[in-house]
Amino acid sequence: MIERMYRRDFITLLGGAAAAWPLAARAQQTIPVVGYLSAEPADQVAHLVSAFRKGLSDSDYVEGRNITIEYRWADNHYDRLPALAVELARRQVAVLVTIGGPQPALSAKAATTTIPIVFVSGAEDPVTLGLVASFNRPGGNITGIVPLTTPLEDKRLQLLHELIPGAAAFGILLNPNNSYSNSRLHDLETAAQTIGRSLAPVWAQSERDLDTAFATLVREHADAILVGGDTFFNTRRDQIVALAARHRMPAVYQWREFVDAGGLMSYGSDRADANRQAGHYVGRILKGERPGDLPVMQTTKIELLINLKTAKALGLTFPITLLGRADEVIE
Repeated sequence: MIERMYRRDFITLLGGAAAAWPLAARAQQTIPVVGYLSAEPADQVAHLVSAFRKGLSDSDYVEGRNITIEYRWADNHYDRLPALAVELARRQVAVLVTIGGPQPALSAKAATTTIPIVFVSGAEDPVTLGLVASFNRPGGNITGIVPLTTPLEDKRLQLLHELIPGAAAFGILLNPNNSYSNSRLHDLETAAQTIGRSLAPVWAQSERDLDTAFATLVREHADAILVGGDTFFNTRRDQIVALAARHRMPAVYQWREFVDAGGLMSYGSDRADANRQAGHYVGRILKGERPGDLPVMQTTKIELLINLKTAKALGLTFPITLLGRADEVIE
């Protein structure tokens, strides 16, 4: 009798376990998978990934607990982005996030018309690029975050002019692989003409090109340099800052990371905060909102950072009026 009871209990237990296994498997299958496509190398954007995870956690999604993230890195090779986007689309991720300029976003748009896409890109107007129909009503399967970058480059040029009013020529560093470089150059040439200064463009798409670009600016007697927005430049910021110091060339950048690395001055929005906002948008989409109904967000907080240590090394003195407008001064 006891033996039969044990056997019955065992069979009941076994049956219960067998019923539980499919439930557990289904529970695992319901954990959403988010695709994260970046034009940059992983080791250069750890702080952006951390900010993205923070945005997810604010929406009650924690990687490894109730969400999985699959990362793809183009390592500054823009030609790899289309294949990486297709790979994530075939994986049928719940949401596809793109970081690092318009190229990842355009690659994702070409790869899927059904999977929700959240982009972070401030290089170009997403409406002009054809990513969305409008800022307020993006439509389709795409929305995103626009940290102001390119629209501020005229202002960066003015900041250089204010710092070095006697400068005759300003260099501009651009990447020929970026489709918007030519339009940016045209706008900056117009801005330089309005203040009676000339512009010396130089181009770089590799580490060796950066050395050549700075040497060219020295030969052309450029008084300072504006470093254009580009994911390759972001990941080579240590090299660019070092070259500016070696050639004693004042430089203005778009992101604070350059000033943290020893650069002279930056004027732009907070990339980390833009990625945090992207994480928050992904959380809203996972909870049922449609990307086409979520307005494209423009960052409104713009920061001016000044590194007085670097200014001293260059023999520069910042005007009080400029220092007074700085959001942060490194001494």
